[in-house]
Amino acid sequence: MSNIRLTSNDKQSGKIVYNAGIVQNIVELAVAEVEGTVPAQGKKSGISLYIEKDGVYADVSVVVKYGYNVPELAYRIQQSVKQSVENMTHYKVAQVDVHVQDVVFCDGVPAFDKEETRENSTAEDKKEE
Repeated sequence: MSNIRLTSNDKQSGKIVYNAGIVQNIVELAVAEVEGTVPAQGKKSGISLYIEKDGVYADVSVVVKYGYNVPELAYRIQQSVKQSVENMTHYKVAQVDVHVQDVVFCDGVPAFDKEETRENSTAEDKKEE
């Protein structure tokens, strides 16, 4: 994993060097702190970061719990990521794009699968009658 260099702007001598995974971890934790999100499944965390001269650009893919206002939740994710990264690293966050991948019920079952299961059980109940 590469290192990210940030030169100190104050009168201290030396540099602050972050491991590239540090910013990724900060973003993951910031997303997890937002109520209504579900941790990403699989090997990939659903987060892509691009660090440019004008700031950090983040693409965040999330799964949300059923019943939450999605635009409001996306806004809260953007604010959480921005605040956490800027407070902990002094990087400026230029942009946070939120991609909602799925909606799940509280038990972790995707809303689509839950509806499909309900329809199948109703059809089976009618057959038994």
